[in-house]
Order: sequence, then C-alpha cells, then structure tokens
Amino acid sequence: MLLVREEVNPDKPDNDGQTPLLHAAKQGYEEVVKIILRREEVNPNNPDYYGRTPLLDAAQNGYEEVVKMLLGREEVSPDKPCDIGITPLGWAALYGQEGVVKILLGREEVNFNNPDYYGRTPLWHAAKQGHEEVVKILLRREGVNPDKPDNGR
Repeated sequence: MLLVREEVNPDKPDNDGQTPLLHAAKQGYEEVVKIILRREEVNPNNPDYYGRTPLLDAAQNGYEEVVKMLLGREEVSPDKPCDIGITPLGWAALYGQEGVVKILLGREEVNFNNPDYYGRTPLWHAAKQGHEEVVKILLRREGVNPDKPDNGR
C-alpha cells in the first residue's frame, strides 16, 4: 500500500545505509522484493555502509529465487564485493549455499577465482567451512585454482 504513494521513497536507506530492498532480500521475502523491484527509482545494486548489496545478502542466506530476481535486473553486478572484498559467490560458498553457487557460476561475468582482501577465494571459503558439495561444484569449473594460498593472515 505504501509503495503506490508517490511521496514514499522505496530506496531510502536506514542509519546503516540499508534500503528496504536490502532488508527484504536478506530475509528472503520474495514477494516484497518483487514489489520493490517494480519501482523504477530503486537501485537494486545499492550497497549499505559495509558494501553489502541485496544480491550479496540473498546469496549468503541461500535465497535462490531472490538471487534470480535480482540477477534479472541489468544494473545488478553479480561480482560486486563487499568492503572486505568477498563477492556474492564468496559469501554463498562460505555458507554452503549450493543452489546459489550454481546460479552465480552460470553467469559469465562472475570470477570464481576472485580473492577477497585476505587472498581467500570462494573455493578457500567453502573448503575452510567443510562444504563438500560446494567444493566439488567449484572444482568442476575449468580454471579454478585449488592451490591458491591466502595472504597468510
């Protein structure tokens, strides 16, 4: 009901820089995400103060349908990292989100060897957390470097 009112700004961030879309994506509220994305003035790639985007939070939490909706928007960057350099694929790998990992790997612009600021790749994160299936998915990709060390921190 609020979104039909012209004076309501659906992209207004809270004190942490998080927009309504980011909150809805983080919680996996598919219908709410769909409604918010209908508004042209919404920037679905808008990060909060920590560099976290709606896609990144949806990927971390394994909300596959929300990830697909966000990736359906041209302006959403599927490889945009947060402030510590972890991409949506890195977060999905860290949390063992197999379905999201597969979705993201289906995008050509996703760099599956992209390290964070500590030199840790999505494969590193999945292996460290013991996410066997995600490790297998990543190792099936030609070009994944299983021997890439982190920065030693």
